Amino acid sequence: MKEATEILDYGVSRLALVAVRQAAHADARQLTQLLFGDHYEVLERAEGGDWVFIKIHFDGSEGWIETDQHHSISKDYFDQINHANFKITTDLTCTILFKKSPITILIGSIVPISNSELFKMEEQFAFNGEAKSLGQKREIEFIVSTAMKYLNAPHLAGGKSPFGIDAVGLVQMVFKIAGYHVPHAINNQLIEGKTVKSLIDAQPGDLAFFSRKDDAISHVGIILSEDKVIHAFGRVRADHLTEEGIIRFDTKIYTHYLKEIRRIVNPA
Repeated sequence: MKEATEILDYGVSRLALVAVRQAAHADARQLTQLLFGDHYEVLERAEGGDWVFIKIHFDGSEGWIETDQHHSISKDYFDQINHANFKITTDLTCTILFKKSPITILIGSIVPISNSELFKMEEQFAFNGEAKSLGQKREIEFIVSTAMKYLNAPHLAGGKSPFGIDAVGLVQMVFKIAGYHVPHAINNQLIEGKTVKSLIDAQPGDLAFFSRKDDAISHVGIILSEDKVIHAFGRVRADHLTEEGIIRFDTKIYTHYLKEIRRIVNPA
């Protein structure tokens, strides 16, 4: 697809979960997802009008969503979202009342409620679940406990929820909830923070990157302790970690080979 430069519209997700696809049809590969509250720019409309091509503001990811799942907002409201310190949910699931109708939303959703009244919101919400300020950075214990909330979530390519998630999605969502801006693509995650020399020097919350054999890095997980890593492989699982790589707890077989460790929290 040619590069799109003109912004045709602005949007924000008002559904619990929206698939963002590689092409403008329902069978196309899912690249990522929108959760409730994720906002984006519309860069193109497909012929026939059933799909729109979007760019997600948080990480710059691009792809197609169904027009019926697009919720249009004004540029002013889009700009307000960029500057407001909204809440991000920390419950696996909770309910928000939007236009007097209840919607079940998932962990990592953005609710347009903040401690500041500087911005006049275009929409009215009621929410009483567990949440924290989006911009508030939390420490390692919070990151580890948040990661464990996704335990046993099924692997889903492009997924970002406890009902389906992949390795890069797990990393991005855990750190987003904790207040850190981590990209979605593994090549971009690989340059975040600073390098940790070896597993001996690692700490909980560090990112561990892996290959399947001697090939390129293709997998990532979050270190839980000196000998344990949480990652999405078939499902989100906590496995044994050594200097060589990941050993599955159930089969005692190496599945991935450790290539690099990066520190996001307190990298100095």
